[in-house]
Amino acid sequence: MSDKYWNKPIETMSRKQLRELQLKKLKALVKHCYDDSPFYKRKLKAAGVTPGSIKTLEDIQKIPYTIKTDLRDNYPMGLVAVDSADIVEIHASSGTTGNPIIGAYTKGDMEAWQEGMARSIYTAGGRKEDVIHIAYGYGLFTGGLGFHYGAQKIGTEIVPASGGMTQRQIKLMKDLGVTILCCTPSFAVYLAETMAAEGVNPKKDLKLRIGMFGAEPWSERTRERIQNALGLEPFDVYGLTELSGPGVSCECSEHKGLHIWEDHFFVETINSETGEVLPEGEEGELVFTPLDKMGMPLLRYRTRDISVIETDMCPCRRTHARMMRVAARSDDMLIIRGVNVFPSQIEYVVMGFPELATQYQIYVDRPDALDTFTVKVELTEDSSKTPSLDVNRLRCQILSKINNITGLNPEITICKCGEIPRTEGKAKHVFDNRKGKL
Repeated sequence: MSDKYWNKPIETMSRKQLRELQLKKLKALVKHCYDDSPFYKRKLKAAGVTPGSIKTLEDIQKIPYTIKTDLRDNYPMGLVAVDSADIVEIHASSGTTGNPIIGAYTKGDMEAWQEGMARSIYTAGGRKEDVIHIAYGYGLFTGGLGFHYGAQKIGTEIVPASGGMTQRQIKLMKDLGVTILCCTPSFAVYLAETMAAEGVNPKKDLKLRIGMFGAEPWSERTRERIQNALGLEPFDVYGLTELSGPGVSCECSEHKGLHIWEDHFFVETINSETGEVLPEGEEGELVFTPLDKMGMPLLRYRTRDISVIETDMCPCRRTHARMMRVAARSDDMLIIRGVNVFPSQIEYVVMGFPELATQYQIYVDRPDALDTFTVKVELTEDSSKTPSLDVNRLRCQILSKINNITGLNPEITICKCGEIPRTEGKAKHVFDNRKGKL
């Protein structure tokens, strides 16, 4: 196999050189925002910040945070900082909770995105000789096209499958000799279940060796289940529509966190409640500043994703900081009877029972004055066929573990295999039906 680095001089540059490069780009970015973005000029002036205020990387803390509401309030193009003729591509989030989040790209923005995606695919082991099957959605969603652009830069053979038509996707993967699968973790699980039902043995009938999964939270136990079911090496990929889409960070073969491409992104970790910047190694909310994004620049964007940043040298010899797997999203937090509950806590419990499949759903309602809390889980196919399985005992064990973590006693509903609906995109785990949200 060829060299493990896509861009070795950048990926292995010293921390000192990397920080010097970041500072140079940050100064240029702040000047661009001050000169060319009415939104940021107002924001920076209100904070008493000018381009001359940025003399060190630590000076970024003088700049106010940007939050998702800022993007929604300035929909559609209020944050664009270039002439409209310079925008070459638009992407957007689903907008299920209001105006969609727009991502507007210049040619230079697209080149930086493509570089980050190519580097991510290469870091996971993808090479020109591979056949890459992209089952992320294409279109306004950044997933499908992000992987497509990166694979194009490498020269990999691409199967742009997008979502849907699962049986046909499996046939194509088999007939075309696909070696890399790119999709959401939940769709990877769904593919594995469908293969089993169709009599396809991925370890014998397919040539899969790498899986690149992202766009939704997933646990280490889900990784193990995908790896065992599909016989491939799973890699975590991170990105947000607001930042550039996928390709912000990616795991290397050491699986000791996701390398953030710090020549393109400056990252901070903060206390979600106070906004205080935290020292390296402390868990907190990730804040990103894309250093090369000129069309629709962002300064100190609060992601609401909770993680830990480490900068010690990775065994792969890459020097770029690593973010640990996203533990939770602070805006996904449910407050149930005054208790903070994260979906990731429920997933952790579910993945701890070999009798249970990866599917789960959380239902919260308030029919009267008190919240109701239900967790619906599903048996694996083997467990569903086991007459001796003591379902009541299993229910009590699940309840006990959830209580140990949250202090709450939800109703536990155990379904047979296949009863929880599958999705071919992002899985929906939470259904909060309360009229007046806390």
